Amino acid sequence: METQTAAWLEAPKPGARLVIRNDIEIPTPIDGEILVKLEYTGFCHSDVHSIYGETPMDTDIAGHEGVGRVIKVGPGVPETMLNTRVGIRWQYSTCGSCEICAVNPTVCPNQHNSGRDVRGTFQQYIVAPAKQVTKIPVQLKSEVVAPLLCAGLTLYSAIAKAHLSPGEWLVIPGAGGGLGHLGVQIASKRGYKVIAIDTGEAKREMCLKLGATTFLDFKTNKVEEEVKRLTNGFGVHACIVTAGSEAAYTEAFKLVRPLGTLVCVGLPRLDFDLPISPFMMVVKGLHVVGSSVGTDKEMEELLEMAVHGDVVPQIAVFDFDEINNVMERLARFEIGGRIVLRIPQ
Repeated sequence: METQTAAWLEAPKPGARLVIRNDIEIPTPIDGEILVKLEYTGFCHSDVHSIYGETPMDTDIAGHEGVGRVIKVGPGVPETMLNTRVGIRWQYSTCGSCEICAVNPTVCPNQHNSGRDVRGTFQQYIVAPAKQVTKIPVQLKSEVVAPLLCAGLTLYSAIAKAHLSPGEWLVIPGAGGGLGHLGVQIASKRGYKVIAIDTGEAKREMCLKLGATTFLDFKTNKVEEEVKRLTNGFGVHACIVTAGSEAAYTEAFKLVRPLGTLVCVGLPRLDFDLPISPFMMVVKGLHVVGSSVGTDKEMEELLEMAVHGDVVPQIAVFDFDEINNVMERLARFEIGGRIVLRIPQ
């Protein structure tokens, strides 16, 4: 068999749709690469941004949360990797040799990304550098682990960057979404007091069940007033904005106490600037940091949490041919938790 099924994109543009094609070539692994037959892939909201042309995309197959088994190894890769279950992450490869990689390879300027500039996980087969894939613990189901490869890792790293101590307050706008609900679990297990912000009774129930100290509905609650009341009038120690919303960022700065930290994760439109003056940054002594995915060590630590049941992605699994309907629902922010697609076998 030389061809495979994939969700192909003619070109990124607003309202674009993916075409299920059966004539996409199966790639061949070269030196240092493996060929993976995928079983499941997560569908991240950032995939929607890419497909709709809102963020850069220079390939024709999206996706970056794939789980499958190694079925072929290229030259230089030990055959012991055959049949190993691995994860394909957003960070497809890094150079590993620049000054930035020496500090933190997640922001390597020479990196390649699944579904951005190399073909991603919305296909049956994918090649990847053997040294960059994630080995999946046997205790975890493939469909459950898929969202941890990007959404979970992103929040794990973002929470680490907040530098909180147990008992301190963390607010998560977008807490009921694919990233946010994982952040609620990670943070609560670390002993932080989590204020979950989202809307709707279903997301309220989920966030509280997953460990949030309280839930505020941005459509019905006076969020700033309630946050200040809960935190002795000072505001939270840190805020991680998971929602790709301009309003979320505008409000976030009002919720963080002096000397607090804002972690940017969610992506509004690319020309949106943070709504705060240098004057207020100086007066409040704020820390603002961006966070994208996480390191290999952070990935290992998160998977260990998952093995122990401390982090459990709330998933809905859909068949691959439902991909366009799923994408439209994601674009309308209609889905809580995380979407996973079942790859045709």
